[in-house]
Amino acid sequence: MKKGGWVLWVSAIVGIIGGWPFIATLIGSWDNRLVWSMRGEQGGSVPVRPTPLQLKAILHYATSPVVPMLSLSEITVAFDVLQSLNRPANFLVFGLGYDSLMWAALNPTGNTLFLEDDPKWVQNVLKDNPDLRAHTVHYRTQVREADHLLSTYSSNPACSSGTATLRGNHHCPLALHNLSDEVYHTEWDLLLIDAPKGYTPEAPGRMAAVFSAAVMARDRKGSGVTHVFLHNVDRKEEKTYAEEFLCRKNLVKGVGRLWHFQIPPKAKGESGSFC
Repeated sequence: MKKGGWVLWVSAIVGIIGGWPFIATLIGSWDNRLVWSMRGEQGGSVPVRPTPLQLKAILHYATSPVVPMLSLSEITVAFDVLQSLNRPANFLVFGLGYDSLMWAALNPTGNTLFLEDDPKWVQNVLKDNPDLRAHTVHYRTQVREADHLLSTYSSNPACSSGTATLRGNHHCPLALHNLSDEVYHTEWDLLLIDAPKGYTPEAPGRMAAVFSAAVMARDRKGSGVTHVFLHNVDRKEEKTYAEEFLCRKNLVKGVGRLWHFQIPPKAKGESGSFC
């Protein structure tokens, strides 16, 4: 099949069955920047066939009436970062949902891991999508506590910006202390926060996810920044916690209800506030 032939074939199928509109847009991006971007031994471009996961994702979204909650423009923000890295990425996603197959397919040779607080939902999703990787996580917070946690964390040494850790940090309620070893041992290039639920007082809210993402990003040992994407910034808790821990100075883009932060590692011996 000639370069681009697979893309034309899938585009035709999508058109015939009237699939999800933005799939064709992503297919075009894959053709130009992902699927056919591999360089051969002689320095020339060589066609690389899409992975089975990519094909499954395209056919799934082309035929399913259920679509991701993020808009095309919001998805494109993270997609562009994945492509700009020009290498397999470590991608940590808070939430396992209708867009998970898409995120894994957009990082086909990388490490994409999902964190989900509903074990039954994890079982249901993985039953139909065994190629996805997901771990369960327990949150110790509720949305009703958001204001109190924000006003008191700075007086808790376990939550200090200079020394806060995650693994085993039982004393800071904002720290995700019981994640798998893989989460703690991996240096994540991108973190997408689109869970847990945060629309009722009893819901866990995303306070701990935002705090923990900030700690992970600031603890980065390698070069470069960590890209953190936060969805639903139209809600009070997401916005205030982003401004407190991810920092306005690190905000590089806002599209729809999604904010994109580029967070550098903390300086050696740095103390004081997160921002």
